[in-house]
Parts: sequence; structure tokens; C-alpha cells
Amino acid sequence: MSILNFKRSKPKSIADTGTTAAFLQGYSIEVMPRTAEKIEDFRAILPAATRVYIAHIDGTPIEDMVATAKRIADEGFPVMPHFPARSIADRATLADWIARYRGEAGVDQALLLAGGISEPRGEFSDSMQLMQTGLFGDFARLHVAGHPEGNRDIDLDGTQSNVSKALSWKQGFSDTTDAEMAIATQFCFEAAPVIEWAEALRTSGITLPVHIGVAGPAKLQTLIKFAIACGVGPSLKVLQKRAMDVTKLLMPYEPTDFVAELAAYKAAHPEFLVESAHIFPLGGINATADWTATHGTAPARLRASKG
Repeated sequence: MSILNFKRSKPKSIADTGTTAAFLQGYSIEVMPRTAEKIEDFRAILPAATRVYIAHIDGTPIEDMVATAKRIADEGFPVMPHFPARSIADRATLADWIARYRGEAGVDQALLLAGGISEPRGEFSDSMQLMQTGLFGDFARLHVAGHPEGNRDIDLDGTQSNVSKALSWKQGFSDTTDAEMAIATQFCFEAAPVIEWAEALRTSGITLPVHIGVAGPAKLQTLIKFAIACGVGPSLKVLQKRAMDVTKLLMPYEPTDFVAELAAYKAAHPEFLVESAHIFPLGGINATADWTATHGTAPARLRASKG
């Protein structure tokens, strides 16, 4: 099946594929300290062993980050905090953050990325510099950022030249570390460009698995706001087209078709680098948990409560 043929035969709904539940097994979810506070017990809404990323928004005190990591880890979930290079002043600060996460929350996983601010606060400007410190040497898992639709902060000309070079460097780094590595991406709304991007990575020699960003259920206006703020690329047109249909304007967006298309492609192409979904709960953690539960990845107690 070619990508072109696949695009013409995209499923109409999540039920058409029979593969979406399998694709969602092992999904991860991203929270912030202030959103995590709203959840009484993550065990009631997430499947056991769900990886929980903790986003480090610039200005968030490290104490809040570590406390959130400890709370979620104590509930039995593997925790993966963000380490935004441009927000970290120096090597000593990085070492302190790592020591706190390791000592207080038992963290041994990290997402390394440049971060959302344009200018570095200190000596780090990208995730590669963080890796080169050697301070993550005893971590079990390291994830790095991927950009299926490019990143104009990195490639001003709109190409993928610099991000491609960075991924090639990280691929090489993966051969020098005992840590499991993967690529975690920004959320997207259209499957075909993701498929094309991931296949191009594989052709170029990248073998790191991809955890594709998925926007959880949310109001359309909320998604458009976040998509613009986060620099989502051409797939933003999927939301803009939906916004022009007054019959859909007030209906919540769900990533059902997007995930179903990726799941179907994965089932037909086992070598496809995209191995799982990383979900951004932009419409709320509970709404995202309900959506994933409906499609086959509910924790036992939630499935029971739903009958």
C-alpha cells in the first residue's frame, strides 16, 4: 500500500480500523503542575504504567516540578519531566535539577528539548548540549523532540535542514548511551504529512521510534489557540476548515480519525517508526482519559464504572 493509496482510503471512524486500541496501548500523556493538581488520583483515570510527561513551562519553580513528579510517581506511574535547555542557567543548575528529581521522585526518564523561549538564559541553547554534559548517564530513557511539520524557530527558511541534522546527531548519540531513546513530537492534526515525514526519517537512516503528538479532545477555539501558540504547521488547516462549518463549530474536536489513520498505516507497515501516541490533554486531563477509555485503553476500575 502506497502512501497515496492510503490517503484515498482513510477510515471514516475509529471503529473502521480495528487497530486503534492496539495503537493506543502504551500511550503517554503530558501534564503541568497546575493541571495535575486538579486530578485527585491518576490511578482512577489512567491505565497502569502510563508514562506521564511533566511540561516545564518557563518560570515554573523547580520545587513545583519535583513535587508534581513525586506525587505522580508515588501513585505508580513512570514520570518523564521536561528539561528545557534554554531555561537552564548552567551545568550546576542542571545537576541540581537532576539530583532533586532522582533523589526525591526516583526519576530516571527525561525529555530533552531546547524549550519555548527564543533566547537562552544561560550556557545551553539546545538539547544536544544537555546530552553532552554526561549528567544523564544513568537515566534509563531519554526522549528528544521531533517536528513533523518543521520548526521555524530552528529552520527560518521553512525547510527541515537543521532539524534533520539535529536528529541525525541524536541518532548517533543513541549508539553511545545505554538509555532507551525515542522522538516525541509536537501535536499534529493530519496523518498523511506525519506518515510522509516518518518514512523520510527511516529512509535517511533514523531508527529512533516516534511517539507522535496527539491533541486530546477540546473545543475548537481552544485547539486553534494552542496550535498557533505552539507553532503547529500546515495541519492547522484541518482545524481552520472545520471552523468554517457552522454545524461543527460548537462540537468538541476529537483526534479519532487522525489516530485511526496512523493506526491503520502502522498495521499495514510494521516497520513504520511511529510506535505510539503522546497525548496533549488540551481540553482537560479527564476529557482525554475518557476518550482513551472509550477507545480501549481504560484502567480496570474506569471500565467497570462505565459498565
